[in-house]
Amino acid sequence: MEEKIEQNSECIVAKPMNEWMGIAKDEPIPKMLFSELWYEGEVCILFSSTGLGKSALAMQIADSITRGVNIPGFKMEAEKQKVLYIDFELSGKQLQKRYSNNFENNYIFDDNFIRVKIDSSNIPDGVVYENYLISEIKEYIIKSEIKVIVIDNLTYLKGDVEKAKDALPFMKKLNKLKELYRLSILVLAHTPKRSVYNALTLADLSGSSALSQFCDSCFAIGKSVKEQKERYIKQLKQRFTENIFGEDNVIVCKLEQPDNYLHFSFIDNGKECNYIQSKLDLDRKNSIELARNLKNEGKSYRDIGKHFNVSHTTAQNWLKASNDTSPNNINGSLN
Repeated sequence: MEEKIEQNSECIVAKPMNEWMGIAKDEPIPKMLFSELWYEGEVCILFSSTGLGKSALAMQIADSITRGVNIPGFKMEAEKQKVLYIDFELSGKQLQKRYSNNFENNYIFDDNFIRVKIDSSNIPDGVVYENYLISEIKEYIIKSEIKVIVIDNLTYLKGDVEKAKDALPFMKKLNKLKELYRLSILVLAHTPKRSVYNALTLADLSGSSALSQFCDSCFAIGKSVKEQKERYIKQLKQRFTENIFGEDNVIVCKLEQPDNYLHFSFIDNGKECNYIQSKLDLDRKNSIELARNLKNEGKSYRDIGKHFNVSHTTAQNWLKASNDTSPNNINGSLN
């Protein structure tokens, strides 16, 4: 007779593997909230350097979910529903500037879009800030039956999150909320100052070791060197799908505000190496700049050529090419 093994305690639930498979079979298949980058039931981290538009993208994703309409160029399978957007970033006027036409003709969000501002002056003395906040979030999601939460951003919630000892407890609390109430949580984070000619990796995420271990998925925004407003999105961690948008297939977008809505517009997919600043390109640009400065100081083409160990004719060609500062012409002049 086959022995039935089952053990239940406060933190351990043990069942035969086939029983777990049967339980999973009866659960719904998670739907995409933002293509293969974020699925239902996941704690997902979105990070970037300051000023690249992570808040704008998060607002756009939340707007998409609350309307039940996908962002052009991306997939969204979930039904229209409420989103709780916890905003530590923007003031009311900063928000209006992004979603209006010079403070007129405000963009109309769906009523499912619920934005929360935190008034820290109302938090009781002696209470741990993030514990109190998670308690308040828990109360609100029970009352309002919310399943999707965006936290913008982690640095404001937990200032020492770059330290593993501080990041780990907070991520555990988020995961517990997720499991208890079947939530989908998007957490925005930042990256410390990073090299302009390195590819994006999980190591660029502040507190990367602890944070990345306790999230289900993670993607990041990088700045393209081709155009000022161009960005690319790279998938860095996934559990429910294969890596779709890695270094050979990043998502290229433009951050723009043609009317009353700051948003990412899909352009194409491409290789990350085509959108980052290589060290070789940077060295070439620096050489061009130095050659120009030497010429302005009155140095001859022969003097400039000696400085770089090239002929005076080559030095002259560099200076001619420097009149056109597009990357292609500068790089070509130094080949």
